[in-house]
Order: sequence, then C-alpha cells, then structure tokens
Amino acid sequence: MSAEQPTLATLGGSPSSTSKLDRRGASPEGVPLLEVQDLHVRFHREGGQVLAVNGLSYRISAGTTLAIIGESGSGKTVSARAVMGLLPETATVAGSIRFEGQELVGLPEEELRRRRGSDVAMIFQDPSRSLNPTMRVGVQVAEAIRAHLPLGRREARERAIELLRMVRLPSPERRYLQYPHQLSGGMRQRVMIAIALACYPKLLIADEPTTALDVTTQAQIMELLLELQGQLAMGLILISHDLGLAASYADEVIVMYAGQVVERAPTRELFAHVRMPYTRALLDAVPRLERPAHSLLPIVEGQPPDLSRLPIGCPFAPRCPRADDACRQAPPLEEHEPGHWWACWHPHRDDGGER
Repeated sequence: MSAEQPTLATLGGSPSSTSKLDRRGASPEGVPLLEVQDLHVRFHREGGQVLAVNGLSYRISAGTTLAIIGESGSGKTVSARAVMGLLPETATVAGSIRFEGQELVGLPEEELRRRRGSDVAMIFQDPSRSLNPTMRVGVQVAEAIRAHLPLGRREARERAIELLRMVRLPSPERRYLQYPHQLSGGMRQRVMIAIALACYPKLLIADEPTTALDVTTQAQIMELLLELQGQLAMGLILISHDLGLAASYADEVIVMYAGQVVERAPTRELFAHVRMPYTRALLDAVPRLERPAHSLLPIVEGQPPDLSRLPIGCPFAPRCPRADDACRQAPPLEEHEPGHWWACWHPHRDDGGER
C-alpha cells in the first residue's frame, strides 16, 4: 500500500483511537451489527398522519452491504434517519432498532449523540448542503474528530489530513485549507466520507452518495467506499433509487414502495429472478449499452401514492399493469422461495408469464 493510500495503522496515534479499532467486530457472538424489526415511522401534521415507514425489518452484519432501493418518498431515507435518531419532533417511531443488541428506540438523546459518528455514521445525499460553506473543509473534518475523541487541535488537524488522504483527495494539506465551493462535487463527497469515517464507525449509512455525480466519479466513489469498508470491516447500508448500483455493490437488496418492503433477497437471487412488478419497472429503467442510441428510457408510469391517503389493497396497484380485482386486498410480504420475499398476487416468472 502506497503512502497515498494509508492503512488504518497510519491513522491511529492515540490510545483512544487504538482501542476504538480493537473493538471492531466485538459484538456478542450471534448478535447482528444492526437489527431492525417491525419499524414504523409516522409524521404528525395538521389534518392527519403520514405513515412513512410501515413494518420494515432487516439485519446487517459487519463487513456486509445492504441496499435499500426505491423512488423518492418510498421511506428509505426516513428509515435510515430513524436508525441515526435524526428525525424531527413531529415523528413517532415504533418497533425495534438494535445496534449490537442494544435498543436505540427510546434511548436518551445524549446517548444517541454519543453513538452517532462514533458507532454509526451517515453520508448525506447533497454535500453542498451538508458542508458549512463558511468553514474550511479540513476544519470541519477535524471538528468531527474532536467531537468524539479527546485530541488537541494539532493532533486533530494531522488526523484530518490523513483522513483526506485516505479518501484519495489530492494534495490533502492544500485541500484542508480550502472552502467547499473551491472543490468539485466529487471532492466534496470525499470530504463528507472523511467526516463520516472520522471515528471509524462500525456501520456507515450512505444516502444516495453518488446521485449528483457523473458516471466516472460515481464509480470512483463507490469503489472507494467498498475499499474503506474492507479496511474498517464496516457494515454498509446503501440508500438509492438505482437498482444498477445495488446490483454492482450490495450483498442483499430491499425494495421499498410507499413505506413498505415489496421485495427482498440476496442480490444475485433478486436480479436472476425478479418477482415484484415494481422491482421489474425499476430494473427496466436502468440505462443499458445495448439500447439503441437516443432511445428513451422506460419509466415507472404514474406517481407514488400520497402516504396520508394510501389506496386500499396493494399500494402499487394503481400503477401496475398486472393489477386486477385480487389486488384490492393487500398482499402480505412472504418468503415464497428460500431467502426471497415479495408482496404480490401476480409476480413475474422467469419466462415472463404470471406465477
């Protein structure tokens, strides 16, 4: 490994940081890193409630990647913010969120704040909004370090520069002194990754980490995240609308629609045997090289439902070409094949017909 790509050993230096790394993977035997069970998130507003997440369950282990996929408003980002404890006061959370066996739902804010960044960190969608435009980027990284570790300013500055080097920001000493507007979109995203990794979290949540970037930079950022995941043995939750991204980088995929899980499976199984019509529509919208030049990409017809007035029955039925009278009753999410769950009365078969 070159000096431009430091290992974890080069980023330590203090007893507190060393002990932090020694704890990695130290969850009780058989206990997942994160386990979410029957999660419900409601937002209270004038005139009623919005059920943004409805019965979400999953678990993730150290070193693995879970992709949560869906259109805007599907509940994927709200579920991630629930894990972080970053929902507004208008939200009510029910169900269970356990990190290394400890329940997070109902945990005092002070304890949640201690875990944020230290054990669980999040990369937000738009770095231009997440970074303070009036502060040098290196200072923002150093502040994230000092928020959780007892380091002096000089120590924090040195560690921040090493983190900027770790995320492959060119000339990290010079970049440390620059402001967000002086960096490209890809560079700003690397700064956000450095901030998220400041205390070597055990779980990293990446919310649409490449949406605003060009294709080449997208690939670079994702490869960087996977490399860092391997070095740190992190669990990674990838939040995205892009099934193509999930196919390339995830171990397991959850597809959400209208706050509910409509299909989930290990990645290879899901893409080899797509069952849910909504998942198929998302997959068809992924750009492919074999499509004729200048041809229009298929889209998912219609609009997602209003979460304050969900339709009776299957929430996808108003947009589904397979919908019939049976869809007036909501299909349960069930494990129809080993490890493969879906909620649909008329799933796809591999031959394109109905099951």
